Amino acid sequence: MHAEERLPVIQKPKIKSRSSKKLLVFLVLFFITLLCVLFFQSSFSKVSSIEIQGQELLTAEAIGQASEVKAGDHFFSVSSSKIEDHVKALKMVQSVNVSKHFPGVIRIEVKEYPKVAYQFGENNQPQAILADGSVITVSNGVNFVLDKPILSGWANNEAMKIMLCQVLENVPVSYLTDISEIKPEPSESYPDKIKMYTRSQFEVITTVGYLPEKLKYLDSYIANLKENKINMGVLKLLEADTHAPFETTDAKGASKDSSGKGNSGKNVTPDNKAASPTGNSNQDPKKDSSKDPSKSSSVKDNKGSVKEIPRN
Repeated sequence: MHAEERLPVIQKPKIKSRSSKKLLVFLVLFFITLLCVLFFQSSFSKVSSIEIQGQELLTAEAIGQASEVKAGDHFFSVSSSKIEDHVKALKMVQSVNVSKHFPGVIRIEVKEYPKVAYQFGENNQPQAILADGSVITVSNGVNFVLDKPILSGWANNEAMKIMLCQVLENVPVSYLTDISEIKPEPSESYPDKIKMYTRSQFEVITTVGYLPEKLKYLDSYIANLKENKINMGVLKLLEADTHAPFETTDAKGASKDSSGKGNSGKNVTPDNKAASPTGNSNQDPKKDSSKDPSKSSSVKDNKGSVKEIPRN
């Protein structure tokens, strides 16, 4: 055999067709595009429902209109940040959180400024007063509950009204349950003096500055008076805390006849326990605890006698 015949034959490599690869890529892209078109035309790509939570004064319809989103809009084209900006533009909204949940659910959580009081406008329409002093008319579609004090007579005291609203924002709700109405009553000595009416038939005179501290003991004062069978009157909660009966024509005449006479009474503690008598009006002024507002306060019963309320 010849030497050429003993050598193995080297086969040439087969060249794959490039046209088949291009066809496969084209088919894949075509089907992906087709699926995308079908998906965006289906209901899965659209907003199916808008859930609104957290509102009290605002109606869900008002928030929905402000959001500028409605059912049927494209789910993926809606921007959460834009919805938040639109809803936050509402006057009484403090913060907004928008979240999207596939498929098709948009949840809007609203936090309103806390309402601290109410007032009544024209035609006795209830209006909510927020912590920043702004006034919002309560919509007829809102379940209105008068769970805050009513402010009346504040038309000419707007600056003091805002101060009061800021104070009420930080007062525990339990301290305000007995307060039904608050009116301004400024004086030269106390420019921020106010008068409060309680549901337990007492008038309370204090100031906006004293209010947070005085409200802590108001329930104890009233309970103490009722324990001593004093069911109404005027409480002055200023430097000293005093009680007096409501003024009448007979009471004014009697006060003139009794001028110059000393008063006697009993010590009464805020925890509704009676203490021993304080003595007559000739006692040593240095021992008179009513002159130290941090330790006691005087209270008059229905007969005009003075009672002291030691503080804790």
